Formats: sequence, C-alpha cells, structure tokens
Amino acid sequence: QVSNDVTALEQFILHHHIAAIEKPALTAAGCPLLIHCKNFRVAHFVIPRERDCHDVYSSLLRLSQPVSYKELYAFSYNPKQNETNRGGGWKAIDLKEEFQHMGVPNDYWEQTDANEGYEICNTYPTLLYVPRGVSKSLIMGSSKFRSRARFPVLSYFFKENNAAICRCSQPLSGFSARCVEDEQMLQAISKANPGSPFMYVVDTRPKLNAMANRAAGKGYENEDNYSNIRFQFIGIENIHVMRNSLQKLLEVCELKAPSMSDFLTGLENSGWLRHIKAVIDAGVFIAKAVAEENASVLVHCSDGWDRTAQVCSLAGLLLDSYYRTIHGFMVLIEKDWISIGHKFSQRCGHLEGDPKEVSPVFTQFIEGVWHLMEQFPCAFEFNEKYLLEIHDHVFSCQFGNFIGNCRKEQKTHSLWPFLLEKQHLYQNPLYKASVTNVVLKPNTAPFNFKFWCSMYNRFDKGMHPKQSVLDCLLTSMKCNVELKGSVEDLNQVRASVLSKVTENEFNRMGHNLISPVSYLRNLPFKKHLPSYQYLILFRNLAMDSSLF
Repeated sequence: QVSNDVTALEQFILHHHIAAIEKPALTAAGCPLLIHCKNFRVAHFVIPRERDCHDVYSSLLRLSQPVSYKELYAFSYNPKQNETNRGGGWKAIDLKEEFQHMGVPNDYWEQTDANEGYEICNTYPTLLYVPRGVSKSLIMGSSKFRSRARFPVLSYFFKENNAAICRCSQPLSGFSARCVEDEQMLQAISKANPGSPFMYVVDTRPKLNAMANRAAGKGYENEDNYSNIRFQFIGIENIHVMRNSLQKLLEVCELKAPSMSDFLTGLENSGWLRHIKAVIDAGVFIAKAVAEENASVLVHCSDGWDRTAQVCSLAGLLLDSYYRTIHGFMVLIEKDWISIGHKFSQRCGHLEGDPKEVSPVFTQFIEGVWHLMEQFPCAFEFNEKYLLEIHDHVFSCQFGNFIGNCRKEQKTHSLWPFLLEKQHLYQNPLYKASVTNVVLKPNTAPFNFKFWCSMYNRFDKGMHPKQSVLDCLLTSMKCNVELKGSVEDLNQVRASVLSKVTENEFNRMGHNLISPVSYLRNLPFKKHLPSYQYLILFRNLAMDSSLF
C-alpha cells in the first residue's frame, strides 16, 4: 500500500502492472481510489474532488488496458542502445546451442524444417526436433490430428539414458477417431529410446475434463490404438479454476488484521497450495519416469501451452542442474514457455480482451520453483529476488520477451541482458556448484507447502521491517571478495618489496618490528604506504602465519 507520509520516497506503479481499479463509496475525506496490481501491490488513494478522481480513474483504466501491441511500454522503452546492441540482446539465448547441450541431434533425434515459415503450426517455433527418420508427411498427418496443429516435438533429452520429454496438444479423437500418422509418430518416439519397452503419455488434466472434451471431438489417446504406451492422468485444474483460486488467495492477503483462524481458513478455502502441489507432483512424476524408469514421456493438456509448459519446465529443472543456474533458468523459460507458444498476452492481460483468458499459469510455475528452492537451498545459483524480478517483468511489458510476436520483429529490447548485468544481485550465497548433475527428488507431502509471503505480501507496509538473512549473506560475500582482493594486493606488494631488499638490509630492520596483531589493527590500509612499512608488515606476517 502506498504510504501517505509526505516525507516518504515516491512510489512508482507501472501502468501495465495495474490489474483492476476500484472507486469505493465517497467518504468525508474525499473520493477513494483502490488500485490492484498484477505483482500483488495494492495502492489506496484518497482524492479530494470526485471529478478529479473520476478523471484519474478513466485515465488509468485506458492506460492499463491498451488495445494494440504498439501501445505497450516495450515499444517506447529506450535505454539508449544502438541497433547492434539491441539485436545482440536477442541472441543472448540460442536454443540450437541448448539442444546441443542436451546432446541433440544424435542417433535418435534430428532437427526438422517441417515448420519452416510456420507452415504447419503458427504457435510453434521453426526450430523443432523429432525422432530421426520421421517424414514431413507423417508430421503433417499427426498435426492434423492434434488441437491447434501442435504435433509431438522434443522438449528435453536426458542423455544419460536416452529418455526424452516430448510435448504436444490433445488429439482430436472424439469417441472413436484414429490417425495412423499420429500412432506412427508416438511409435517413433518410443523407438527413439531403445532402453525402454514402453513410453508414458501424460494428460495433465483431470480425467473428467478430458472426457468432456471427447464430446467436442477432442479428448485423449486410446491405449488400444497406440503401441507400447502407458496412459496417465495427472489432474491439474484448468485456467478458470486457477484464476478463481488466486482471487480468493488475494482476498485473504488483503484482510485487515485477520485472526490466525481467518487467515488459515481463507488460505485453505482458496485451494492455492493444493494447485501448486498438483503442478509439482506432475513434474516429479515425469522426472522420476525419465531418470528412474528410463522411460520417455509425452505430455499434453488441451492445447499444450499452459499446464504442459508448467510440468515440462519443472521436470527439466529437476533433471538438469544447468537450468538451476541464472543463465540456464533464462534458457528454460525461453525454451518451454516463450518459443513454444505460451499465451503470455492473454494469460497476463497485457491488452484489452476477454478477462476469462487471464490466468496465473506462469505465476504458479514461478512459485513451484520457489518451493523447490526452499527444499534444496544449495542447489540453485539464483535467489528469491531473481524469481520476483522475472515475474515483475512478465507483467511490466518493458521488454518484448513476453509479448506476442515482437521477438521476430526485434523492435523491442530483451530482458535477459538486463538481468545478466545485475546478476550479482541474484546470487544465492548458499549455492554449491558440487550439487551439479544431481536429479532433485523433492518431498511433496502437504507439510512442505507454505504461503509465499515475499510474493503476495511484498508491498505490505504494515509488516515490521526486518533484516533479510539473504541480504546479510550477500553483504558478507561481498566483504569476503573485497578482503581477498586486499590480501592479493598486499601479497603483490610484499613480493615487489622483498625483491628489492637484500637479506642483510632486511635483518638490520628487525629491531623496528612490532606486534603483528597490533600493527594490523592500527594500520590505515591505504594504497601508498612507505615501502619500509610494507616491509615491516610483511616481516611480521611471515613470522605470524596465524593471521591468515
């Protein structure tokens, strides 16, 4: 809530962060204006004149809900970069290099040009990988049998055992329809992993939802028609349930002085943590199938761009320590969310449109990552601030990464170089690089899930200020680095001085030596001390190695 203290620093709220604006009833003090933000800030203003309040309300409503992409902040944001630097920013993430990091192409997987020019699927990228030997005609046949033409493609290759995570959309199977090309595509995926006699097909929806889609000519795979598959429903609710759940959670967060009972009851009734658990459970199931059962997995929901993105990216995070680094996490988001067609503009409400299309799909992914960080505090190179920064910029529209097709146009700036320049702020001081190449196995028992205060109550000024443990650790790390630098500088000076002094001269100065501890305590560490003082200092250091 924005402070009313006139001595306080100015508070800035981006137009695109505004989710909703309310005009409560007129009060004796004036006309209230309540602003709810997508990053969960709540600002409460009181404007003396009702007419002025209405003007502000109308203006903010228009500015927060632009009707075209060109009105978004990303298209006017100008950090004074030339065209070369701007273009280079978009090259910070190279997905072709990322697949090479996985070990693809190889004997089992190859790049296909079937979607060159977005010929088959306009929500897929042009860079796609399919089982080796799969023809373009087979791909086209499979795409015609899949919702939005989103045919099965490779998402992640686990090179330790050749198991793969693939993704697609639901089949247009109805109650009895079949597609030979689609059956052959799944058979090719299964054969691309010779170490397993079967593959999983994971439908992330509740079974009842998938069955209801069959009445509309869609649905799910029939095990009788596909060879060597094991079908699995997961049970993650749809975007409408998630939107309502978040709204109930925020109502709890905005309660004024709630009792413990009110807060816990409201949190439980929102169902939010149950949904987070369902998403993480799905990621754990897929990671376990790949790493422990050596089985490939094909994942889909309805259109393959919401729940599918959540669970594929979380599974990759569990399987591959590279995605748990600052740069690797950018690559993961680019690969499993941006390039393969998550509807950021609709789900985040960037433009004026159908409010039923808005849903916190990406927010749930970010929170899922945070829960994993809480269980494995040494396994992630980045800290909580990094997640919050990315989440803020998904909604800010300052950068073009999460806006429509602007990546192709490259008329905007990329978020990734901006974050890399500040990566020292996002370092996790507990990170241990030795945890690399370890598959994470989180415990998803209910007691491991908790309310994320730093996400949903970050701007609550009613909370007493407290020293962040993370800030203390980061400060200690910075001091440690500076001290190490000072030691290195002093060692260089020592070597330089001693190289110019003969042994007899050094011994003659022995009577000037003082206590090393007292000398170090009182010595003003300046860059240009007389050489004889350095000589005395280092003579004492040489005599008292315990100082190190």
